[in-house]
Amino acid sequence: TAVASPYDHNTTTTSQQQRQSSSPAGGTGEKQPTSCRDPIFALLLYANVASIVAVAGIYGTAAFGEAIDDSTSGYNYEGYVYATAILGLVAIVLSGLTLPIMMCIPELLIKVSLVMMLILSGVMMVLSFLSGSIFGGIFGLIFFAIFVCYARAVWSRIPFASVNLLTACTAVKKNIGVILVAYFFVALAFGWTILWSISLMGVWEKVIETETVTGGQGQEIQQSNANYGYLFLLFLSYFFTHQVIQNTMHVTVAGTVGTWWFSPDDATSCCSSGMMGSLFRALTTSFGSICFGSLLVAILQSLKALAQSARNNDNGILICIAECILGCLESILEYFNKWAFVYVGLYGYSYLEAGKNVFTLFKNRGWEAIIADDLIGNVFFFLSLCVGLVCAAIGLAFDKNSPEGWFDDSPNPGSIGATCAGLGFVAGLVLASILMSTIASAVNTVIVCFAEGPAEFEANHPDLSRKMRETWLEFFPDCGC
Repeated sequence: TAVASPYDHNTTTTSQQQRQSSSPAGGTGEKQPTSCRDPIFALLLYANVASIVAVAGIYGTAAFGEAIDDSTSGYNYEGYVYATAILGLVAIVLSGLTLPIMMCIPELLIKVSLVMMLILSGVMMVLSFLSGSIFGGIFGLIFFAIFVCYARAVWSRIPFASVNLLTACTAVKKNIGVILVAYFFVALAFGWTILWSISLMGVWEKVIETETVTGGQGQEIQQSNANYGYLFLLFLSYFFTHQVIQNTMHVTVAGTVGTWWFSPDDATSCCSSGMMGSLFRALTTSFGSICFGSLLVAILQSLKALAQSARNNDNGILICIAECILGCLESILEYFNKWAFVYVGLYGYSYLEAGKNVFTLFKNRGWEAIIADDLIGNVFFFLSLCVGLVCAAIGLAFDKNSPEGWFDDSPNPGSIGATCAGLGFVAGLVLASILMSTIASAVNTVIVCFAEGPAEFEANHPDLSRKMRETWLEFFPDCGC
């Protein structure tokens, strides 16, 4: 059936009551009937993509061709292309190795990453004082003190977070195909960026109007004025589609992990029926809900980008305040969406119905879900950074150890190693982040599933369930789970 969770929550009343009484959150979601949710927002996305394709085809191709001709410099970039390809393969291998590492020592990784974040905040504070920035140093000291208090408060929660990470990695390993889907969506996002950029080239003269004015001493000055209406629509178009691509992957992972949790027989292979079914639902019945939540974030991102483009010396303070407010709203909504889309992937809820379940989750689970999510997020950043640094170190070797002819007539011949190191760092950081984002989605789903269906977890994955229950009961001994 084309619903997000393979587990039928419409069981008998007795069974449902048993699951509710055993759930730490005190309630469960319900499998929704098969239907397209929030379809109007899916239609808006289709119209958006069709519009950009039309603009790129009518106006953009000629402008893009002219830009390519103007940028021809006679340099040879083949060596950098080969180096980036090799470093990208190295990054994929290293990223893959982080999965078994996270499964072997999840608690140690969380502790190390938390200490490293503490050290980094302390280093930034010291550097601020050494550079003569007193105010920066004071703010750094305040944040360092807050971070120390936070680390001390959450240290005892690390065992529970580590079991969440172990469970999420196990689910992803059993359905390793979701990582391939993640790389496909990243390639799709890259293609969308290119298409949008070509469209922007085609309508640039309408977006940025240039006029010649006479200065105070009679000289002519070129003055550019942005058409903020066109600019907002272009920003909205780009961020809307980009958010949809990102959230579709998140919903796919949520549905896959939900299948593994409630019905493991359908989610224990590379391209399992659970994973393929989750992907199909994310692209069909739940696609409108994904577009709904994505559009809300895209509007805030567009307004923030518009504020940044409108900044000048006369309105700098006001624009800075506006950017700060919009940035805070964007972060809050993105965090809310992260949990709402888990419910969309698990049960097939509409976006608003999923939002109601998010409020119920945090009402019953409180800070435990936030702490576990935040602690594990530090691990993902730390590992991605390590992969990027290793790839950067390998990139340095291309300066003197590359095959003959690779970097002949290349730009900046004196800094080939540094350039390849930079390319390696970016490739490693980005490719590792793709894997980490997949596991992050799985972690969020595990947190929700443990609140929704601990009884099914015990029946289907008793070893992992025992570990999670033990760590949970350390803090809530009166809980009946």
